[in-house]
Amino acid sequence: MAILSGYIEDEDNKQSSTSSALSFNAVLDPSNPLGFLESAFNFVSENSDMFNTDSVEKKISSLVKNIKERTMKEEAAKKEHETKEKEEIKEKPKPKPKLNPNKDNGLDMENHSWGQNLQEVTVTIPVPLGTKSRDVICDVKKDYLKVGLKGQTPIVDGQLFETVKPNDSYWSLEDQKVIYLLMTKCDKTSWWKSLLKGGPEIDTQKAEPEKSKLSDLDMETRSTVEKMMFDQRQKQLGLPTNQETENQNMLKKFIAQNPNFDITNAKMF
Repeated sequence: MAILSGYIEDEDNKQSSTSSALSFNAVLDPSNPLGFLESAFNFVSENSDMFNTDSVEKKISSLVKNIKERTMKEEAAKKEHETKEKEEIKEKPKPKPKLNPNKDNGLDMENHSWGQNLQEVTVTIPVPLGTKSRDVICDVKKDYLKVGLKGQTPIVDGQLFETVKPNDSYWSLEDQKVIYLLMTKCDKTSWWKSLLKGGPEIDTQKAEPEKSKLSDLDMETRSTVEKMMFDQRQKQLGLPTNQETENQNMLKKFIAQNPNFDITNAKMF
């Protein structure tokens, strides 16, 4: 039910500024909107002198034109908004699923595999048996890697995920069938998610650091760690630590050099 309500000012009472309200009730059938308009026009013609003027057709025509233009603009804006939303949904990149790393904390690809620890990145590339070193192309830059065979499409070619030290990187051809590349990381505190930017990424939360070895440490650090390990074992066995042994030896040496010195009441620090 569509209800059109309004008021028509009483011509006889204009000066007294009084008005009377008239109600219009009609059912709008979407399949026959002209019937609704005809009822509305009949209501207006019966209750006002609107249709007595010559300009009424122009006014109605202008009103219809304005409504049509407004409706078209609203429809166009609606379609534009819907199209924009669809494009945004379509263009919005879906997050790539993170893959489980291989045993070397890298990933096995179709024509190569790579691995890493916190210090280095390794790349292993199978090549035809009998390949010579002179046939290999290996270009390592700070943030770029290209590896392949002469006259062929590169096997690995792209921007590295992070930066490396080219002067501390090297490659070798093993058994004339495998190219082995080692690159030293610039940042030795984080895991790479991928060998190349834009490539498939691994879940670095599942990366497992290799156990540290004493042989990997510098001499000073190694000596300190070995002393700490020795003292820990001595304490567990109830034996004197390295420092306690040194103190005892010093005391024995002092007594030997000063046999008449009485240490009964001496305070030991």
